[in-house]
Amino acid sequence: MVKIKVLIADDHAIVREGIRMILALNEDIEVVGEAADGSEAITQVEKLSPDVVLMDIAMPGLGGLEATLEIMKRNPQSKILVLTQYDNTEYIYRFLKAGASGYVLKKAVGSDLVSAIRSVFQGKSFIDPSVADKVIQGFLEKPDSAGDDGGYDVLSDREKQVLKLIAEGYTNQQIADALYLSIKTVMTHRTNLMEKLGIHNRTELVKYAMRKGLVSDS
Repeated sequence: MVKIKVLIADDHAIVREGIRMILALNEDIEVVGEAADGSEAITQVEKLSPDVVLMDIAMPGLGGLEATLEIMKRNPQSKILVLTQYDNTEYIYRFLKAGASGYVLKKAVGSDLVSAIRSVFQGKSFIDPSVADKVIQGFLEKPDSAGDDGGYDVLSDREKQVLKLIAEGYTNQQIADALYLSIKTVMTHRTNLMEKLGIHNRTELVKYAMRKGLVSDS
């Protein structure tokens, strides 16, 4: 029997243990490792090559979205299944855009989680039934911009500060001086926020900041 190798990424040990217990009841699934934050998840994926990664959203340090982006960049064949308490459709859009294969709520019953793991392992997508209708409806209502508005909420407080200063015309050095950071750190924040927003140049960043009301267009 081919077993599905699963990595659990969640910052709560008790949650990881509970998931382990649920998955242990299924002969075709094997938990091969755990991670307490996004950085550790990236390292464990490189080390263990799991078939499916159960990814939490809110974790200390590097969060789930950033980790998903990095894992998909390094290992595009990876299957990321988001497992979270958040049922916000904007989060779902952002993760699907980042390359995640599925989205399951932590309140889901164990059988749904197992079904989701099997589905993404087989190359299919899986959206928690409790939010699927809302996701589809949201996409139908605004197909060209689905997920765009929620990107800002996924940014860290520091990334929001960097975004505002970039839009106001500050250079990397000026941002570093204003926020008491190194230029390297500023550039890292800049890269991360652009990846999260799906924006690839300063002009688009400024336009985005204006739409969000962070800076004036006058």
